[in-house]
Amino acid sequence: MTKIELTVDGAAVSDDVEPRMLLVQYLREKLGKTGTVIGCDTSNCGACTVHLDGTSVKSCNVLAVQANGRTVTTIEGLADTAEGDLHPVQASFRECHGLQCGFCTPGMIMQAVDLLGENPDPTEEEVRLGMEGNLCRCTGYHNIVKSVLHAAEGAKA
Repeated sequence: MTKIELTVDGAAVSDDVEPRMLLVQYLREKLGKTGTVIGCDTSNCGACTVHLDGTSVKSCNVLAVQANGRTVTTIEGLADTAEGDLHPVQASFRECHGLQCGFCTPGMIMQAVDLLGENPDPTEEEVRLGMEGNLCRCTGYHNIVKSVLHAAEGAKA
């Protein structure tokens, strides 16, 4: 077992973990952060995307020990729960129907937040390129792209 200490969604946590435990497993099984979804176990789908020190990563591709001393934000930590407000990207996905079954939505939102942090005024093509590591099997991506562009527009207002 290896001791890790990190901040998850603003809270300091400390645990003993198996060195081979994936970050996605740690978040879901040890911390109950089930909004981080296990999709493919191969890092292809992006459903498990979280932010590690502010940058999106596929948490099935990161060991929990690699997060030691770092900050993780999950979909549960994105909204301002004290005020009950959704993050603007979450609100845009809801408003623009950027989800269908919802399985990929947490990872899509986390990737979109990172994308908009790097490029606050993307074109449709830039959104499509920036989201290409996250797969959706239901929507055809049209409303996902629309949601990201809508969030970018809202940020300008």
